[in-house]
Amino acid sequence: QVQLVESGGGLVQAGGSLRLSCAASGTIFSVNVMGWYRQAPGKQRELVATITSGGSTNYADSVKGRFTISRDNAKNTVYLQMNSLKPEDTAVYYCNEHVKLGPFGREYDFWGQGTQVTVSS
Repeated sequence: QVQLVESGGGLVQAGGSLRLSCAASGTIFSVNVMGWYRQAPGKQRELVATITSGGSTNYADSVKGRFTISRDNAKNTVYLQMNSLKPEDTAVYYCNEHVKLGPFGREYDFWGQGTQVTVSS
């Protein structure tokens, strides 16, 4: 099967930066959309950013201009560079990848285990 392993979360002061990584391993033919989502305590999971296999990106309004999503297709890895962090960015961050396991058939949705990002004021 496929596993997504995240790294890079932690505690940072407001205005600081963190870089999250998410590497996929297993039986992977190709990965289409990769993305990052987050869930703060008492809130629903929300989209942070996505990137297609062609490099097109989409961001939540709340992170535009501060966060940058990128990917390394050879490594099936997606990154999230987070700058100018704010206390309201505090959440568990989850990566998501749409994976094809073979040349035919549909894509499957896989999620990372989540990594905590805490921004202190």
